Amino acid sequence: MKLLLLCLGLTLVCAHHEENHDVVTSNFDMSKISGEWHSTLLASDVKEKIEEQGSLRMFVESIQALDNSSLLIRCHKKINGECAELTFICDETEEEGVYSAIFDGYNEFHIVEADYNDYLILYAMNSNKQKKTQVMVLLARKPDVSPQIKKRFEELCKDRGIPKENILDLTNVYPCSHARGNPGAQASSGQ
Repeated sequence: MKLLLLCLGLTLVCAHHEENHDVVTSNFDMSKISGEWHSTLLASDVKEKIEEQGSLRMFVESIQALDNSSLLIRCHKKINGECAELTFICDETEEEGVYSAIFDGYNEFHIVEADYNDYLILYAMNSNKQKKTQVMVLLARKPDVSPQIKKRFEELCKDRGIPKENILDLTNVYPCSHARGNPGAQASSGQ
């Protein structure tokens, strides 16, 4: 009986380990980050910045690793009620794995955690007129992720002092989805 319980215990430990074997938390392979992404959850310690008309409310569409260690990030955002495509070249800072971009002030961000085939969790610090705002975003290869990944995101937000009520679920929010070709969205007059 003890042998049976030991085998069961080892099986559960191995199964749990296999479940997370693709999760990377450092030394990211940026070439595996490249491709299409969907903004799934968005959080900030200053909720107004990520709400409907917030300056930091963006929907990431793709990330491309460039040969010079920079990243090209393509997003969509509503500006004055119109969908706008924004493209950023994010340069790696002196700190490996930390990137910077200028938008609504100065931004530094890094990848907190990734499963290259499933999701990315990004953390950013926005500095604008000596005011700092933390932002976290959960990106996914598909339009949504498992409840376990969402729970993990909530835990990481909590660790950084971002309350649960400041986490926005973007899975059913499509202000600019026509750019990606979602059939449920209206096409913009500019296309």
